[in-house]
Amino acid sequence: MSSPALATEKSRTQRVPSGHGAFVSLAAVERIGAKTLGLSGEIASAVVAPFRIEPEFAGRVWGFNDLRPWYDKTAEGQPLGEVWLTGDECLVATGPYAGRTLGSVFAEASQALLGPEAPDSGSPLLIKVLFAKEKLSVQVHPDDKLAQKYGQPRGKTECWYALAAEPGAKVACGLKPGVTLDQVRDEIRTETLEQSLVVLDVQPEEMIFVDAGTMHAIWPGAILLETQQNCDLTYRLYDYGRGRELHIEKGLEATRLVTKAGKVAPVETETGRTTLLNADYFLVERLQVTGSRTGASLRGAAEPERELQYLFAAAGTARISGEGFEAVELPRGSIAAVPATSPDFSIEDLGGLELIRITPRWPGTKA
Repeated sequence: MSSPALATEKSRTQRVPSGHGAFVSLAAVERIGAKTLGLSGEIASAVVAPFRIEPEFAGRVWGFNDLRPWYDKTAEGQPLGEVWLTGDECLVATGPYAGRTLGSVFAEASQALLGPEAPDSGSPLLIKVLFAKEKLSVQVHPDDKLAQKYGQPRGKTECWYALAAEPGAKVACGLKPGVTLDQVRDEIRTETLEQSLVVLDVQPEEMIFVDAGTMHAIWPGAILLETQQNCDLTYRLYDYGRGRELHIEKGLEATRLVTKAGKVAPVETETGRTTLLNADYFLVERLQVTGSRTGASLRGAAEPERELQYLFAAAGTARISGEGFEAVELPRGSIAAVPATSPDFSIEDLGGLELIRITPRWPGTKA
């Protein structure tokens, strides 16, 4: 016959199903604390463990037929230009949500994923890897106000982090001083718009900020990790004669002659933590993992105690593990979601890891 003490300890190590499909141990829940997690009723009802997300491959006329060695994927028709890491239609790869779309998980468990202080309930960020073999269109994205004018929930501010770059890689980012919208309109007609764009050389590990309203274009030579608001609304102004639809009037309406776009210098805020960009809609950091480090150590001093974070393996391989859930392998090019209500975990460098951490922000609330 088991002693009461042994029976109590056994019950604390049992895996408890949450109301959102995740499984954690009672001991893990007790360690996190129901009050911290905002739990009520069923003790584990809001606990969601970290999970990896399957990439979604998007065909683009300017892309590649073969994404190896970054991804073991070749085109079956149209070239591949974008790898969506956190799109609403991306499938969850691990854990009890495996096989579900990310959008459906947010619809069911948004507070558990985002935390109680998030002002929105949907998936806030769309993260991609871009592979440009040819020039993308010269384009612009609307801000929140203009997007909402045309029936969309939000606009699109974004940034690009260069995972790799060949010599001579360039992007266009903004208009040269003194350029007018009338001039832009004329240059679209005469196919000379490039001459009015600010062109930037791209080096590996550089960050470029592209706020909404910035006219821009991506040219061949760089592999870019793009973080953006969860909106894929693009107004094409010039497309090099490829015959795709243009959106000149809306594009000119969205264009700002002066923006904050450009390269952003990295800032080492503490040992092992480099801020690549801290903007209104997202925080992007590069974190050093020597051996392993705790999940709590990934959070900056001024950040909320509980919030959604994405962990992307820019190089090497990682493993995320903790009590009460199956370990999550994170090979190069893959991403894991760590929900606001995640149990304690650690992340281990399995060799050559370069870890990028991305967390959502909302205007007026950035750390």
